[in-house]
Amino acid sequence: MSKTLIKPDQLIRHDWQQEEVEALYELPFADLMFRAQTSHRENFDPNAVQISTLLSIKTGGCAEDCGYCPQSVHHESSVKAEPMLPLDEVLESAAEAKSAGASRFCMGAAWRSLKDRDLERVAEMVSGVKELGLETCVTLGMLKEHQAKRLKEAGLDYYNHNLDTSPEFYGNIISTRVYQNRLDTLSYVRDADINVCSGGIVGLGENSADRAGLLMALANMPSHPQSVPINLLVKVEGTPLAENEDIDPLEFVRTIAVARLMMPKSYVRLSAGRESMSDELQAMCFLAGANSIFYGDKLLTTDNPDAHHDLRLFERLGINTVVENHAAAAKEAWSH
Repeated sequence: MSKTLIKPDQLIRHDWQQEEVEALYELPFADLMFRAQTSHRENFDPNAVQISTLLSIKTGGCAEDCGYCPQSVHHESSVKAEPMLPLDEVLESAAEAKSAGASRFCMGAAWRSLKDRDLERVAEMVSGVKELGLETCVTLGMLKEHQAKRLKEAGLDYYNHNLDTSPEFYGNIISTRVYQNRLDTLSYVRDADINVCSGGIVGLGENSADRAGLLMALANMPSHPQSVPINLLVKVEGTPLAENEDIDPLEFVRTIAVARLMMPKSYVRLSAGRESMSDELQAMCFLAGANSIFYGDKLLTTDNPDAHHDLRLFERLGINTVVENHAAAAKEAWSH
C-alpha cells in the first residue's frame, strides 16, 4: 500500500506503473476521496469551476469508425453530414457563450484529420474568437506539424485530442487509426507550444485495468495535459455501443479522483454524459477534484444539462465560475 502514497516531491510524475494506478482505484472510497480533495486544495481553489462552451463547426460525415460516435459515416445514426459553419455564425455563437459566462470557446469538426484546404478557415475562426476575449480550443482530428504551428500563430490556446481508452483496449473501439496516431498529434501540439486537452471515455466496455491504463497513458506523457476531459459514454442509437451496460457511478467518481491524484495541476473536466448524471453524482465528482465543465445545452451532437440548471447547482454547492485567462494561468502553473 505504501506505493500509493504521493509525496510532495513526487506530485508531478511521468513514471506511473499499472499496479500503482490500480492500487489507487482500489483504495477505500473515503480514503481516495480524502486524498483527491487534499491534492485538489493544494493546487486549485476548491470552490471554483472553469466553464467552456463547445460548438460543432463541421458536423457529421467523419471517416473514422469510433464505436461511440454518431458522426461516423460507418454508423446508422440520425446525424448527417453538414458543411462547415460560416465565420459569422461561429463568432455569434462565441459572443453568446461569453455573455453566458464561458471563459473558453471550443470548436469541433468531424474530421479524421485536418486538411490544408480548411486550415486557413479554421485559423480565421480561432483569431476571431480570440479577439472576443475568449480562450480558444479546437478539436479537428489528427494534425500535421505545420498545421499545429499555423494554429498557434492564429492564437490557439488549447487543442483537444482524446486518447479515449487504454492502448490495450483501443482496437476494440476504433480500427481506422492506431493509438500512436493520437500520440503523434499531441506531440505536434506540445511542440507548437499549444496547451493540450486530452482525456478519455468511461463506459466503453473497458474494465478497471483499462481505466487505469488510460490515466497512466495521460500522466506518463512528457508533460501532463493542461485539461483532462473525463467523458461518460453517451449511448446513441445507431452506434455500436448503444446497448452498452451502464458502469457503476462510483467507478466514474473513482476515475475523477485518480485523475486528480495523478495529474494534480491539470484541470479535470466533466464532459459528455453529464445530462444523465444526478446533481448528487456531479457534486461528488467536484469533491473528487473535477474543476471544469462544458456549459450549454449541446455538446457537438449530444445533449448537455440546461445552462440554468448548472448555475442553480453551482449556487447550491457554493461554486464560483472562473473567467480569468486559464491558458496563461496553466502555463504559469507548469513553470513552477
